[in-house]
Amino acid sequence: MKPVKPPRINGRVPVLSAQEAVNYIPDEATLCVLGAGGGILEATTLITALADKYKQTQTPRNLSIISPTGLGDRADRGISPLAQEGLVKWALCGHWGQSPRISDLAEQNKIIAYNYPQGVLTQTLRAAAAHQPGIISDIGIGTFVDPRQQGGKLNEVTKEDLIKLVEFDNKEYLYYKAIAPDIAFIRATTCDSEGYATFEDEVMYLDALVIAQAVHNNGGIVMMQVQKMVKKATLHPKSVRIPGYLVDIVVVDPDQSQLYGGAPVNRFISGDFTLDDSTKLSLPLNQRKLVARRALFEMRKGAVGNVGVGIADGIGLVAREEGCADDFILTVETGPIGGITSQGIAFGANVNTRAILDMTSQFDFYHGGGLDVCYLSFAEVDQHGNVGVHKFNGKIMGTGGFIDISATSKKIIFCGTLTAGSLKTEIADGKLNIVQEGRVKKFIRELPEITFSGKIALERGLDVRYITERAVFTLKEDGLHLIEIAPGVDLQKDILDKMDFTPVISPELKLMDERLFIDAAMGFVLPEAAH
Repeated sequence: MKPVKPPRINGRVPVLSAQEAVNYIPDEATLCVLGAGGGILEATTLITALADKYKQTQTPRNLSIISPTGLGDRADRGISPLAQEGLVKWALCGHWGQSPRISDLAEQNKIIAYNYPQGVLTQTLRAAAAHQPGIISDIGIGTFVDPRQQGGKLNEVTKEDLIKLVEFDNKEYLYYKAIAPDIAFIRATTCDSEGYATFEDEVMYLDALVIAQAVHNNGGIVMMQVQKMVKKATLHPKSVRIPGYLVDIVVVDPDQSQLYGGAPVNRFISGDFTLDDSTKLSLPLNQRKLVARRALFEMRKGAVGNVGVGIADGIGLVAREEGCADDFILTVETGPIGGITSQGIAFGANVNTRAILDMTSQFDFYHGGGLDVCYLSFAEVDQHGNVGVHKFNGKIMGTGGFIDISATSKKIIFCGTLTAGSLKTEIADGKLNIVQEGRVKKFIRELPEITFSGKIALERGLDVRYITERAVFTLKEDGLHLIEIAPGVDLQKDILDKMDFTPVISPELKLMDERLFIDAAMGFVLPEAAH
C-alpha cells in the first residue's frame, strides 16, 4: 500500500513543518535518505523529526532504510538517530560507519542488513526509477558481495539473496536487485513555490535527482528540506536540479547549514570563490604525509584519478606543495572533479573544484575503467593481496565506493600503516623511527571477508601497490612482493615480524626515496604517462 500524498492547491507544493511531514510516513515504508558525511546534503530536520516522533509515539514501525552514501559524523548524527528498535527492521547501505548506531543494530542482529557497493546502489535506484528489476555488473565479483561469498549480507539474520550470479556470453556478472523506495528525504538550498530546486549553497548534488525519480515513479512521497523558498518560475533553469513535479512536500529550515556546526556558507566549498595559489596549505611531516608523498610517486601527467577517505586523502595537498597539482585530475566518487581534496568526516567538500557531476554518473565513469589510478586506504591485507575495509575488529563499516573504484582502475594504490593501535613514529635525520609499535597487525594470513580481490585484479591486468610508512609492496601472481623499505627500519624486526605471512622479498629491494623523509619540498617532477 503506497503512502497518501498531501494535495497541491493551485499547483503549489505543500509546505509543512518537519513534524507534519513525517506523519505521512506509514508503517513498513521504505525510506531512502540522501546525504554524505559531515552534513553534506543531509535533511537533518526531517531525520530528527522522524526520530523524535518514534520516541514519543512508537510510530511509524518497521521501516526499511536505503542510504547510498555514508552520512553522519561517525557518532550520533546522520541516520544514527533512526537506530531505534522497532523503528527500523531492514537496511541497505553503501556505507555504514558514518552512522555507527545503525551499524550497532546490525552487529547485534537486531535488523536485517545489506551492503551494496555505493556506486552499484545508486545505479539500482536509477533502475528503480525506470521500473527495471535491477542492474547487471561485474563490479563486486570475487568480493564479499559475490553470492559465492557473503552476498552482501552483514549478519546472521539476513537471509534473502538480493544479489545473484549470472552469465552472459561466457562471462560472469552479478545481478543486483533494485529496491523501490516509498519515501525520500532529500535536500536542496532553494526551491520555488512549485518545488523546483537549486543547490547553490551545497557542496555537491550526490544522487538527489535519482532518488527523487525513483520514489516519484513508484508512487511514493518525496520530502525535500530547503533553506528558503522563492516565487515560482524565478530560478534560473540551468541551475534547477530537481523539477518541481517530483516534490510532494517541502520543509523550510532557515537555519539549514552547509555542513555540521552551523557555520555560515563557505563560498570556497560551494564553488563560488577560488582559493589563491599563494594560500599556504600543507601537512606536517608525519607518517600520514609520508604515505601520501610516496603515493604521489605513482601519479603520471594527465592522469585521471580517484582519492578515497582516510590516510590517502593527503595526496592533493602534497601535490600542491610540490607544484604539480595542476598536472593531473583527482576526483571523488560523490561527484567533485579536481581541486583540493578535503579531509575528515566532510570528505568531498573540496575547494577549487573544476566541475561537479551527479554521483551516479561519476560511478558510470569509474565502472567503465575511466580511472588511470586510485588511492584508497586499507584496513587489512592478506597474503593473496586481498584487502578488507568493510568489516574489521568486529565493526561493520561498509564498502562505500571502495569496490566500485578498485574493480576497474588501471593502477590501484592502497595506503595505510603496517600496524594499527597506538602506532607512533617520528621522522628525523632522513630516517623513520618506530617510537611505539602498533598493537594490531594489519597484514594477516587470510581475510575472513574480502572487499578487494587480488586474484580478480591480476586476472584483469591491474597494477596494484600497497604503500605503508615503512614498506612498499606490489602484487604478483605468487602474492605480495616487498620492493621498498624505509631508511631507519630493520627488515626483520620492524617489517617481517609485524606481518602474519612472509612476502616475497624482491631481489631488487631498495630504500624508499630519501626525499620522502626530509621536511622540505621534494622537488618532485611528475613523470610523463607511458604510452
